[in-house]
Amino acid sequence: MRKLTYFIACSLDGFIGDPSGDASAMMALLDEEFIGYLATECPDTLPAPARAAMGLADRPLERFDTVIQGRGSYEVGLKEGVTSPYAHLREYVASHSLTESPDPNVEIISGDLVAKVRELKAEDSEFDIYLCGGATVAGELLDEIDELVIKTYPLVYGSGMPMFAAGVSLTYFTLDSVRTFGNGALVRTYSRKR
Repeated sequence: MRKLTYFIACSLDGFIGDPSGDASAMMALLDEEFIGYLATECPDTLPAPARAAMGLADRPLERFDTVIQGRGSYEVGLKEGVTSPYAHLREYVASHSLTESPDPNVEIISGDLVAKVRELKAEDSEFDIYLCGGATVAGELLDEIDELVIKTYPLVYGSGMPMFAAGVSLTYFTLDSVRTFGNGALVRTYSRKR
């Protein structure tokens, strides 16, 4: 069974963006050390334009072959004309408002998201599934998330978009590792307690 990993960036107070979902303040904290970590240890999670800029466009997949994101996350790139932000992966966008995909590499999931994720997890593959965001999508999929990788940046929003939308149930995870960076960022990895 493939794992679903929610690989997400957040502030010290647990927000993935400001109240409108804008996470650009976190991007200002990316430095050479942290970008190096992403490029060497998490290259599958980088958007295709970033992979190309870093000379990683042809790098073979290492951990993920599929990405799931919500419409709001997807629209960040779409507003910049990027219709397939993770072209190196199979892309799924959960949305009830997008009726058709603007790109042949992107499949819209407008029906039962949990059933689709269970179908993807049951596939015979050496690779896992990357859940890249959206608080609503993460909240819907909480019971399916096997691993959390939380990139915590040293800033406080005070209010904003939470990692999980309201209405989720108490769920326990076990801390597997913590990595610290010179810019004050942390990457914490948790496994779901089953």
